[in-house]
Order: sequence, then C-alpha cells, then structure tokens
Amino acid sequence: MRWLAASALVTSTMALTLFAQGAVADTLHFTAIPDEDQSRLVERFSKVADYLEERLDVEVEYVPVKSYGATVTAFRNNQVQLAWFGGLSGVQARRLVPGSEALAQGSEDARFKSYFIAHRSTGLERAEELPDAIEGMSLTFGSRTSTSGRLMPEHFLRQRFGEAPDELFSRVGYSGDHSRTIALVEAGTWDLGAVNYTVWDAAVEDGRVDTDKVEVIWTTPAYPDYNWTLRGDVDEQFGEGFTEKVRAALLEMDDPELLASFPREDFIPADNALYAPIEDVAEELGLLR
Repeated sequence: MRWLAASALVTSTMALTLFAQGAVADTLHFTAIPDEDQSRLVERFSKVADYLEERLDVEVEYVPVKSYGATVTAFRNNQVQLAWFGGLSGVQARRLVPGSEALAQGSEDARFKSYFIAHRSTGLERAEELPDAIEGMSLTFGSRTSTSGRLMPEHFLRQRFGEAPDELFSRVGYSGDHSRTIALVEAGTWDLGAVNYTVWDAAVEDGRVDTDKVEVIWTTPAYPDYNWTLRGDVDEQFGEGFTEKVRAALLEMDDPELLASFPREDFIPADNALYAPIEDVAEELGLLR
C-alpha cells in the first residue's frame, strides 16, 4: 500500500516537487476531490492505490488534497496524472491539460442526482418540486466547484425560481464538502443544504445522520457527474499503451469492497463528450475561465 500522509499535500511536499521536475517518472500519482472528510478518503483510496499498483506494474501513490481547486491544480501541474474528479472539476482539468481523457465513470454517474435537505424546524417535507416556502431561508452548498453540491443544485434553483441563490435566500454558504453540509444542516446552522445523494445515502445507512433532525425534501433530475480522468501524456511518461492499461484496470475493478468505498456498483466507459452538459451549465454560471 502506498499513500502520502495527509500533511504531505500537493503544495508543500518535496517529493512532488521533484516529480514535477521529472525525477520520479516510475510512480503514478493520483488524487480525488475531497468530497468527504480526509480520514475517510485516505482509507478509501489507499486500497485503490494497492489495486492499481498490482495491475499497472508501477508504484502508485494516492495524494490527498485540501480542496477541489487543489485537485485541478495538481493535475494541471503534472503532480498527479490520474484523478477521480467530479463533473465540473473534470471539465476544468481537461481544459487545462489538452489531450486528457475521461476514461471511466461509475454506472451511477451517468444519471447522478443531488438531494436538497432541510432541518426539521423548517417544517418542510419531501415534495415533487422545490416549495415556494424555501424563499428567505438559509442554504449551504458544498464546495464552490462541486458538481453535485453546488453547480447542478444552483442550476435547478435558477430554473425553478428564476433568481440567483443570493437573491432567493437570506444567507448562502459553502461548507467545503458533503459530509460537512449534512452536519451543519443537522445542527440547525443552516436551514437547507445541497448534497451528493451517494454521500447522504451512505451516511444514513451507516447511522451517521440523525433523520429526526434533517431529511431529504427534493431530488434533482439526473445529470452526468464523477469520472476518472487521465493526463494525455502518460504514454510518454510510462510507456506506450499505458493509457489503455489504466483504462482496463479501472473498468475491471470488480472487488465489492473497493467498489463500496466509492460507493459504486461498477465502472463503465466514459469519454469527454459525456460531460458537455456540465460544461454548458458551468459556462452559463460563469464557473469556467
């Protein structure tokens, strides 16, 4: 098992600096958007590193990062060559590194969803559409560049009410990740939150949510989301055919324990064109440079 300690983050580790200069070309570095707390991510992705190392015949290191933006920056700077991105962060990264490819997505990611959750004190209940009563309440998104925690929830809010979030709500915040969003709404710090449905479902199943205090009130329409994206120059770094080896390793990941850590039932082929709807929405909201 190979993973970098959480303190050895992209912005400060000497090992990664050397890698960026081309000194460690025999190690594949990968990262993932920090959509949950760091300890859970390290547990999840250290196992994935073991699997990839065995399949690819190179050393593989998981690199924790502190923010969605740091994930994209690490990919742009060749500090990581492979990343488990959200829909928006994947679009951002592929724009910055031409030739990069979305190789795989979870079978769930072709039709992903967000939940709007509410504290019980609001009196809101599950409905077929977002109720007028949310106007004037407070809402927290997740990360500012989260597809399921901000981009698509904001898109559907604008469709429903014809207003920007800061015009619709009394307060708008950004918690940083889905787990934090759930905790803040459960505590009553925010009336409403927008979260990744898989994070919510897993937290409920594990008993990490008090559903007497917070509940789902609306589910968004489906959209494409998470993806494994690989830099377009890896064959030059690791040898001809390496891209196809990585693609096969991801698509053939079938260990139920590994898949449950995402959580996904399996991985299916993906390509850049699948994420055009995400790119279009991000352009509309001014989230792409």
